[in-house]
Amino acid sequence: MTSFAPVGAAPSAQPPAEIDGFQLLINALKLNGIDTLFGLPGIPITDLTRKAQAQGMRVISFRHEQNAGNAAAAAGYLTQKPGICLTVSAPGFLNGLSALANATVNCFPMILISGSSEREIVDLQQGDYEEMDQLAVAKPLCKAAYRVLHAQDIGVGIARAIRAALSGRPGGVYLDLPAKLFGQTMDAAAGQASLIKVVDAAPRQLPAPEAVERALALLKNAKRPLILLGKGAAYAQADADIRALVETSGVPYLPMSMAKGLLPDNHVLSASAARSYVLAEADVVLLVGARLNWLLSHGKGKTWGAPQAKQFIQIDISPTEMDSNQPIAAPLVGDIGSCVAALLRGMGSNWPQPSAQWINAVAERRDKNQAKMAETLAQNPSPMNFHSALGAIREVIKANPSAILVNEGANTLDFTRSIVDMYEPRKRLDVGTWGVMGIGMGFAVAAAVVTNKPVIAIEGDSAFGFSGMEVETICRYHLPVCIVVFNNNGVYRGTDVNASGGADVAPTVFVKGARYDKMMEAFGGVGVLASTPAELSAAMHAAIANGLPTLINAVIDETAGTESGRITMLNPQTAKKINSGN
Repeated sequence: MTSFAPVGAAPSAQPPAEIDGFQLLINALKLNGIDTLFGLPGIPITDLTRKAQAQGMRVISFRHEQNAGNAAAAAGYLTQKPGICLTVSAPGFLNGLSALANATVNCFPMILISGSSEREIVDLQQGDYEEMDQLAVAKPLCKAAYRVLHAQDIGVGIARAIRAALSGRPGGVYLDLPAKLFGQTMDAAAGQASLIKVVDAAPRQLPAPEAVERALALLKNAKRPLILLGKGAAYAQADADIRALVETSGVPYLPMSMAKGLLPDNHVLSASAARSYVLAEADVVLLVGARLNWLLSHGKGKTWGAPQAKQFIQIDISPTEMDSNQPIAAPLVGDIGSCVAALLRGMGSNWPQPSAQWINAVAERRDKNQAKMAETLAQNPSPMNFHSALGAIREVIKANPSAILVNEGANTLDFTRSIVDMYEPRKRLDVGTWGVMGIGMGFAVAAAVVTNKPVIAIEGDSAFGFSGMEVETICRYHLPVCIVVFNNNGVYRGTDVNASGGADVAPTVFVKGARYDKMMEAFGGVGVLASTPAELSAAMHAAIANGLPTLINAVIDETAGTESGRITMLNPQTAKKINSGN
């Protein structure tokens, strides 16, 4: 018997609206102000990238996950928001993992989000597609690692990852999302209510008043004080107070490479050109966002003169960083902005200036070294060498101080750091704490995407090879990136020979006369072959003016360059010779 609903009866209730894991993840990210994703599509995240782009997020797709991860790390450093890198499972995850570890070592906030195989298959090792216990692999290499198994926990997972990446000392975080999570559904209203907007992810940590007084007393009584600025000081974005600290105290300052530009490199108190002198002679050193690691010879050795005659004041948000290599007489534990502000308040308006003898001694050596450098830069050898090429680039940066400089290589890194002045904060990105090559194109893409500023990437030909295929990415997104490849035909230089007399070239030698500029042309960008400083300068000015993706193949003398650049001492063969007295 057929039954009929009474005439005028209300229609049957519609099933409740549902939301899936894809949408919950997108909503959670957008709720927390994250609008850009870096990654490489593939199973199981391809649909995530499509849906995110369709809903207004910017999705920058790379040719290799390591470069996407490096982009996310650089974005985190520049914005103080965690950069997001998306990868597929297992091999894709492993490719992104090196960038995650590098971000953690450098204290860049980044979240690596990877799809993964299902737990029940992984745990029984049943041989799933790209099976790997990714969470276990990631844990030792990042600041924190989490796995989300249920759609209702996506909000919690994103919130915990953001807070871990940003709070205290920033770093890398891994978030593991098994494939079937994306297809899970739940009631839409309940799902939206499960999301969390992170409040005060990086709370200020104020230094203890007695710690501030101790530091001020030490600084006031110093005869030869020095302020050493690290990239942590640049990340803090406390630019005005850091400049005021230097100028109020009257203390010479020495910036580490990524801190260049916090004060202009041509500032009267800059001691960059007198680095060796001030490190050896200073009696009190105030470390602001810098660590006494290998980049500073661990605060030991002949670089530092007589370490027993030095006292250190160190500002760091991590108390365990103190005394890591040298005793810290005045530890200031807290965030850099709060610590610097507290020092400024304590100084007042009548802070005693360092002795004229110390200031004049620093200035004398700085001026002498700058004059010597000017003579070297004025030379115009043929073919170009590092100095003549960088002399041209130095003037381009001076004319375009808001451009972001990305720099990697061995000699290319070392010479650029000492020759090219920076004038604004966070305009220099380089290989950082690990000195790892391959950051170039990822950093360049991120800088262009998140700042909308022109980017100049100064690359050694070897370093460029690590990420060079991303020139296609740069062209695809029409990014204003000008790449300068210093082409001397090899690693360090192109003159090594095969000691066996065999047909193979030496391990450090590349194809002679390689045309890197043609790579950019292949993808629709501008390629330029430059063999003189004038040609290099003209091409760079044109690239900045037109905003087109450009690669300049700067041909330099293949004999230019030294083994390992300025870290020759880390080469085991060199160390063996020195230790044996040869």
